[in-house]
Amino acid sequence: MGSCSQEAPPRGSCGFSPGGIPVASSSEACRSGARLNDEFYTAEDPRRGRKTDERGDILIGRPHPQAITAERPDEGDEAALVEWLTTIVRGAPSLMRVLLAIRALDLPDWLIMSGAVYQRVLNALTKRPPDYGVRDYDVGYFDASDISYEAEDGVIRRVAGAFDEPLRSAVEVRNQARVHVWFEGHFGEPYTPLSCTAEALERFLSPMFAVGVRLKPDDRLHIAAPFGLTDLFTLRLRPNPCRLSANFSRIAVGVACRWPEVRVEGAIIERCTGAT
Repeated sequence: MGSCSQEAPPRGSCGFSPGGIPVASSSEACRSGARLNDEFYTAEDPRRGRKTDERGDILIGRPHPQAITAERPDEGDEAALVEWLTTIVRGAPSLMRVLLAIRALDLPDWLIMSGAVYQRVLNALTKRPPDYGVRDYDVGYFDASDISYEAEDGVIRRVAGAFDEPLRSAVEVRNQARVHVWFEGHFGEPYTPLSCTAEALERFLSPMFAVGVRLKPDDRLHIAAPFGLTDLFTLRLRPNPCRLSANFSRIAVGVACRWPEVRVEGAIIERCTGAT
């Protein structure tokens, strides 16, 4: 993987898709994530009278109506969706290879986000091969101690060294602590600094895209989904209610061409003549 200069915007969706509208920082959500075992049910934490199973932790940002929160933990329909997502992730060999390799590098506050995760779900729901349509693996990490291009480039090179092709060219790594440094210069819109990697998910173009996973040292999955998982598992593609973007229609066209079963809301979709 080549380095990405500050003059050229990174590819992928790790919190830097075009058309970003700044939203309020979710510092409270990020602080909760930092003390996850104090705020959320885990297999090791039965203090509130129940345990979860071994699937892993669930980290949620804003309290959206369908979000899984500390007050409304892994219950009902969302519990089934978490189980289903975990099965899909573990059933995708290439995604698991990336999760294992990134875990070994021990990047701070890392997540694999967006297409590498949600597109696997679309494929499972529409009975396509796990890797169909998956073009890259967006890896976000958070290191506010050094937001220079040189520091990020060093991490990019470390990650590239952990993979052979074709994964080496497909894994794209960006420090979420420095997105605000270059975003406005490239896209003409301000982007307030993030407080943690999971906060970037709140700024993705659609709730469907806003999901990230991390493989924990004990092999459980950590799942971050600020809008919950219902949109994704009902094939509902709609604009992010916190980040309306003129780019949504363009992105939605690409998704609808590859997965015509997806129900698109809030976009003008032209006839697709083939996958884009």
